Amino acid sequence: MNTIATRLPLRPAGHLAAAVGSIYRALEGYLAPIADLAVRLWVANAFFKSGLTKIASWDSTVLLFTYEYQVPLLSPETAAYLGTFTELVFPVLLALGLAGRPAALMLFVFNIVAVISYPGLMEAGVQEHLVWGLMLLVTLSHGPGTLSLDHLIARWLGRRRA
Repeated sequence: MNTIATRLPLRPAGHLAAAVGSIYRALEGYLAPIADLAVRLWVANAFFKSGLTKIASWDSTVLLFTYEYQVPLLSPETAAYLGTFTELVFPVLLALGLAGRPAALMLFVFNIVAVISYPGLMEAGVQEHLVWGLMLLVTLSHGPGTLSLDHLIARWLGRRRA
């Protein structure tokens, strides 16, 4: 049976698919960078606040690393210094998107060490660290995005070479 209906292309569906596709691409172009930035800021905020807590009372921090945290291979004082440094420097880099992947990698490893070295961490704390780890994997997998210093530097370097 060869009717007119079977020979006509489905234009309304084709136009709808094209419209949906262009809306999707537009949203991806605007929302993906904002989502990348939000992920970076969320994780950076959590780690940076922890670092600020550590420097607010250094004696308490050293005591925590001596009696609570069981960081392998490091003395409690060395672990306290390194942990505090990590929580104050790398979240800033992550938030700015400067050396975004290395900062995310460093915090990802630090996050794992934090969970392993604190046996008293309750289930809610483990879940929080899991979420942070997954969020850090987003930045590790595709970089800090277009709303980052890494992106601006890459564009600037690209223009200088041209």
